[in-house]
Amino acid sequence: MDRRGFCINACQIASLVALGSIFEDCGGSPTSPSGSAPPLTKVNGSVASGAVTVTVDANSPLASVGGAALVQSSAGSFLVARVGQDTFNAMTATCTHEACTIDGFTNSVFQCPCHGSQFSTSGSVVRGPAGQSLRRFNTTFAANVLAIAL
Repeated sequence: MDRRGFCINACQIASLVALGSIFEDCGGSPTSPSGSAPPLTKVNGSVASGAVTVTVDANSPLASVGGAALVQSSAGSFLVARVGQDTFNAMTATCTHEACTIDGFTNSVFQCPCHGSQFSTSGSVVRGPAGQSLRRFNTTFAANVLAIAL
């Protein structure tokens, strides 16, 4: 093989290696979900008097500390985590990265299915690409009814 042929082959190989690394980055970058979290149980909420209310009975995914649910209502969808005996955190279920609905939960972390952003049960970013925390809502809990103030 002459010098010209060698240079052409070397450039072609280098181009293929570079192209391969680009495709690898698309599938394995930090902005892609590395694995899907188990889906949150969906719970229906009712809207009245400026709040979304949810009954928390013994069969609810929110019945015990550490539980979480995706509360759906006509006012929107909310991520809810029970963080204490009478304490709940409620956040918007809309990811701050590209507005996908967050629907996964594992190891006390909410996960967005679109690009893998992760949020703590307080709504703060655990892992990007999201750069902002989730919007939080005040909650009250009495007589087994959780109220999320709008």
